[in-house]
Amino acid sequence: MKECPHVPALPRPEPEPQATTCRECLALGSHPVQLRICLECGYVGCCDSSTYRHSTQHFEETRHPVMRSFEPGEDWRWCYVDLLIV
Repeated sequence: MKECPHVPALPRPEPEPQATTCRECLALGSHPVQLRICLECGYVGCCDSSTYRHSTQHFEETRHPVMRSFEPGEDWRWCYVDLLIV
């Protein structure tokens, strides 16, 4: 099984969320389907099931590799570089 080398490099503790929802979706009048938080900087964006896919756009712009679900009761993480749930 492939392992992700990006998780050990993440800041500890996790960064504080920069928002409580996807600010870009709000500005566009769109509704985010689900939210993700960047574990590098705390950016909160919408998932790929949302119209604008702001979390993926954040990764493409910053190369911050790991996002965590920002939904209540969920704690899974996704590495965009390794394409793994970590």
